[in-house]
Amino acid sequence: MDYKQTAAQVLTLVGGRENIITAAHCATRLRLVLHDESKVDQAALEDLDGVSGAFSSSGQYQIIFGTGTVNKVFTEFAPLAGVNVNGEESVDVKKAASQKLNPFARLARSLSNVFVPLIPAIVAAGLLMGLLGMIKAFGWVDGASPIVQLLDMFSSSAFIILPILIGFSAAREFGANPYLGAVIGGIMTHPSLLNPWTLGNSEPEVMHFLGMNIELIGYQGTVFPVLLTVWVMAKIEQQVRKRTPETLDLLVTPFVTILVTGFLALIVIGPLGTLLGKGISFVLVFFYEQFSVVAGLLFGGLYSTIVITGMHHSFHAIEAGLLADKSIGKNFLLPIWSMANVAQGGAGLAVYFMTKNVKLKTLALPSAFSAFLGITEPIIYGVNLRLGKPFIGGAIGGAIGGGYVVLTQVAANAYGLTGIPMIAIVAPLGASNLINYLVGFAIAVATAFIATVILMRLDARKQKQTDLAA
Repeated sequence: MDYKQTAAQVLTLVGGRENIITAAHCATRLRLVLHDESKVDQAALEDLDGVSGAFSSSGQYQIIFGTGTVNKVFTEFAPLAGVNVNGEESVDVKKAASQKLNPFARLARSLSNVFVPLIPAIVAAGLLMGLLGMIKAFGWVDGASPIVQLLDMFSSSAFIILPILIGFSAAREFGANPYLGAVIGGIMTHPSLLNPWTLGNSEPEVMHFLGMNIELIGYQGTVFPVLLTVWVMAKIEQQVRKRTPETLDLLVTPFVTILVTGFLALIVIGPLGTLLGKGISFVLVFFYEQFSVVAGLLFGGLYSTIVITGMHHSFHAIEAGLLADKSIGKNFLLPIWSMANVAQGGAGLAVYFMTKNVKLKTLALPSAFSAFLGITEPIIYGVNLRLGKPFIGGAIGGAIGGGYVVLTQVAANAYGLTGIPMIAIVAPLGASNLINYLVGFAIAVATAFIATVILMRLDARKQKQTDLAA
């Protein structure tokens, strides 16, 4: 593959240098923000050597090259397009992309930007909790052993300081000082506030302030209170900075921002955020328990369609809320999403065996295995969605697999991993949990494969009859 030639062809097919606002790349895709996406020759782009698919999402036109290849293409593309060669998604890229989104998509993207960076910490905590649970269950060491105490500290720390982590990440996303966001998270988890994780039968102290009774309870392990508070903090900081002379900015802006936001956090926003989080959790648990398999069928069948819209990015906030809620403490949504993802891989595998198109074969097989590893863009946009019937077959497999994992109550103790890597965060919850996840995996893939074969054969038969009639 001639990367320089490919880069030049891409530039021409997306409307030339003058049509590019900004450009960057992620692990698998070239991400472009364009003035006018109608100038893109998508059919020609998808026929280029090395291109697995192309689509518009989240305000960006994205071209799938795959891991490793995209870096080399971008190295040649950047100077031709006149963009920064480092390829990372800068603030300018994010801002330009977000301006092209509707409010709902913009919200989903913002939530994704806040919670995706936290995935390593959540996964590490989940695995440590699993290790601790195995040690206790099998009695490998005494319950009072230092190793048990240390692992308990290590595994719970990410959730105890979760508001600080979210505060930092959210402030950066909302255009505020991230360290002020971390301070707000620190205020909401201050040792003077009763830790809800260790609440037990204890009653929090009550402070009488301006005629109000304020319970001195902390927000350790919560999501929405600090998220809303930091969003308000960002607005306050921006307004204060706008009205403060530059010579006093370093002193006045942080002081006023923390002072005002701190009061609002403990008096108004924190309690409201807690109610919001509990309300969302209540609704999800209600549907999960009352509708059981039907909920799994519905969510598993529709998830891939939601992925196309980009709204799935907002689910990380909800999943983090489920994990942080001590009354729930597990993620029962992620196994459903995983079934939908691997089912698209099963559908792509069917395409590999059914098609006679050589290029489609070479694209379908690696893309299918990529889906089994939790990366679905190549198979969805490069194969299944283009052909139509395989995408429907994948949705059918996702629905059946989703129904099974809900029926058997499969759960995860983290978020962010699907497919084969998800084994790491379902295994710590027990052997039966792991077995049922693997069975669900097999059901989703097999059902999607069979459904796609049937749909493609019916489509081929219908096309043949149409040709004969003509």
